[in-house]
Amino acid sequence: MNRVRQYRKQQKISQLELAKRIGVARQTINLIENNKYNPSLELCLNLAHALDTDLNSLFWEE
Repeated sequence: MNRVRQYRKQQKISQLELAKRIGVARQTINLIENNKYNPSLELCLNLAHALDTDLNSLFWEE
C-alpha cells in the first residue's frame, strides 16, 4: 500500500500533472496508486519530492 493518491489529491493535482512533473506516463501513476507496479527507488524519490513529502510518509506502513 502507498499514499500516492492521498497526497496527490491533497495537492489537487491530476494523475497527468503528477506524471508530467516526474517524467512518466499517466498510466504509471495509475498503476502505482493501485499497487500494480513497484516503482524504482529513483521513481519513489521523485514522487516524494513532487508531492512535498518523504519516502516514509508516502510508502511506509506501520
